[in-house]
Amino acid sequence: MSDSIPITTAGYSRLQEELKTLVRVERPKVVQDISEARDHGDLSENAEYDAAKDRQGFIEGRIKELNDKIARAQVINPAEIESEKIVFGARVTLFDVDTEAEVSYQIVGEDEADIKESKISITSPVGRALIGHEVDDEVRITVPSGVRVYEITSIEYS
Repeated sequence: MSDSIPITTAGYSRLQEELKTLVRVERPKVVQDISEARDHGDLSENAEYDAAKDRQGFIEGRIKELNDKIARAQVINPAEIESEKIVFGARVTLFDVDTEAEVSYQIVGEDEADIKESKISITSPVGRALIGHEVDDEVRITVPSGVRVYEITSIEYS
């Protein structure tokens, strides 16, 4: 897998912080937990040992995954983008023609997507459909609940 992964500067920082925490805090803690569980005797019936080994496997897998993502990251600072069109990193305000509601999303990388923070992945149906459009464009987007029609009211990069 040598494909680059687009990610905002904030998302990249979060990945680095998670990796640092796993390596400096979680990995040593789980090694200590395994050592303590081993001291309790018979490993064949030691639930603490099994749980610690499972946790160690998860931590090591996540460290490997984060190292890979960081190595392939294409860091993009949305504040440096100047475009009339929607591209990665844009904060887009949409008017839902059917419900007459206004929604706002930032288009981010897969690891950063969080609908609670109004961040959608560039690979999501909505993210893919918006790329390349401009203010006042009407966009039809097929989503799981059907076809939605949005009018783009603003595009910001910050």
